[in-house]
Amino acid sequence: MSDRPDPGYTDGGVPTFESVREKIETRSGTAAGSAELDAESDEGRQLDEQFEARARAAAERLEEIRKSMREET
Repeated sequence: MSDRPDPGYTDGGVPTFESVREKIETRSGTAAGSAELDAESDEGRQLDEQFEARARAAAERLEEIRKSMREET
Protein backbone atom coordinates (compact mmCIF):
# COMPACT_ATOMS: atom_id res chain seq x y z
CA MET A 1 0.00 0.00 0.00
CA SER A 2 1.34 3.44 -0.88
CA ASP A 3 1.70 6.26 1.66
CA ARG A 4 0.78 8.79 -1.01
CA PRO A 5 -2.59 10.43 -0.36
CA ASP A 6 -5.31 10.16 -2.97
CA PRO A 7 -4.98 13.25 -5.22
CA GLY A 8 -8.76 13.77 -5.09
CA TYR A 9 -8.65 14.39 -1.34
CA THR A 10 -6.97 16.87 0.99
CA ASP A 11 -4.57 15.73 3.70
CA GLY A 12 -7.54 15.79 6.08
CA GLY A 13 -9.48 13.34 3.92
CA VAL A 14 -11.90 15.90 2.47
CA PRO A 15 -12.68 15.53 -1.25
CA THR A 16 -11.43 18.37 -3.42
CA PHE A 17 -13.78 20.50 -5.47
CA GLU A 18 -12.32 19.11 -8.68
CA SER A 19 -12.80 15.48 -7.62
CA VAL A 20 -16.41 16.16 -6.65
CA ARG A 21 -17.05 17.97 -9.94
CA GLU A 22 -15.53 15.07 -11.88
CA LYS A 23 -17.74 12.54 -10.07
CA ILE A 24 -20.85 14.61 -10.75
CA GLU A 25 -20.01 15.08 -14.44
CA THR A 26 -19.29 11.37 -14.82
CA ARG A 27 -22.57 10.38 -13.21
CA SER A 28 -24.48 12.96 -15.22
CA GLY A 29 -22.96 11.72 -18.48
CA THR A 30 -23.71 8.11 -17.59
CA ALA A 31 -27.31 8.96 -16.71
CA ALA A 32 -27.82 10.95 -19.92
CA GLY A 33 -26.37 8.16 -22.05
CA SER A 34 -28.45 5.56 -20.28
CA ALA A 35 -31.61 7.62 -20.74
CA GLU A 36 -30.84 8.06 -24.43
CA LEU A 37 -30.33 4.34 -24.92
CA ASP A 38 -33.52 3.55 -22.99
CA ALA A 39 -35.53 5.99 -25.10
CA GLU A 40 -34.29 4.41 -28.32
CA SER A 41 -35.23 0.87 -27.32
CA ASP A 42 -38.60 -0.67 -28.19
CA GLU A 43 -39.48 -0.87 -24.52
CA GLY A 44 -38.52 2.78 -24.01
CA ARG A 45 -40.69 3.91 -26.90
CA GLN A 46 -43.62 1.90 -25.54
CA LEU A 47 -43.21 3.52 -22.14
CA ASP A 48 -43.13 6.98 -23.75
CA GLU A 49 -46.32 6.19 -25.66
CA GLN A 50 -48.02 4.95 -22.48
CA PHE A 51 -46.94 8.08 -20.61
CA GLU A 52 -48.26 10.35 -23.37
CA ALA A 53 -51.57 8.45 -23.49
CA ARG A 54 -51.97 8.81 -19.72
CA ALA A 55 -51.13 12.50 -19.89
CA ARG A 56 -53.76 13.04 -22.61
CA ALA A 57 -56.36 11.09 -20.61
CA ALA A 58 -55.55 13.12 -17.50
CA ALA A 59 -55.88 16.41 -19.40
CA GLU A 60 -59.22 15.31 -20.87
CA ARG A 61 -60.50 14.26 -17.44
CA LEU A 62 -59.37 17.56 -15.92
CA GLU A 63 -61.22 19.46 -18.64
CA GLU A 64 -64.38 17.41 -17.93
CA ILE A 65 -64.14 18.27 -14.24
CA ARG A 66 -63.62 21.96 -14.98
CA LYS A 67 -66.55 21.96 -17.39
CA SER A 68 -68.84 20.31 -14.82
CA MET A 69 -67.79 22.86 -12.19
CA ARG A 70 -68.63 25.75 -14.54
CA GLU A 71 -72.06 24.26 -15.20
CA GLU A 72 -72.80 24.03 -11.45
CA THR A 73 -72.21 27.75 -10.84
